[in-house]
Amino acid sequence: MLFSLYTNDCTSTDPSVKLLKFADDTTVIGLIQDGDESAYRQEIEQLAAWCSLNNLELNTLKTVEMIVDFRRNTPALPPLTIMNSSVPTVESFRFLGTTISQDLKCETHIDSIVKKAQQRLYFLRQLKKLSPVTGAANTVPLSRH
Repeated sequence: MLFSLYTNDCTSTDPSVKLLKFADDTTVIGLIQDGDESAYRQEIEQLAAWCSLNNLELNTLKTVEMIVDFRRNTPALPPLTIMNSSVPTVESFRFLGTTISQDLKCETHIDSIVKKAQQRLYFLRQLKKLSPVTGAANTVPLSRH
């Protein structure tokens, strides 16, 4: 809550760029039209400057860029840099527990959920092998708090 209050004045100045903040994560969403990405890049620079001015460190190792473009011939964009660090372009990333992919389809997210379920089922099978067979039902908590 205090961090949200502290970062309340960190806002976008351009209507084509949105800042989504949750806890200590910030996501920048920019609409680039006609190949003009200057507003988007300017907002990134302003965010980095705001963080520096307010004694917050941007973790460039956790920073990625994902481009969503449904055109058939997608032009190559110049690489994004923040504080002299190159930002990698990714095909998908996790946003508030949901995997979002470039094509905005659900397959990547569903695959990650299925993989997590398979890992937990494997864990339960291993536990079942260790427990003695009794008439009473054995319970195992599946959630972490």
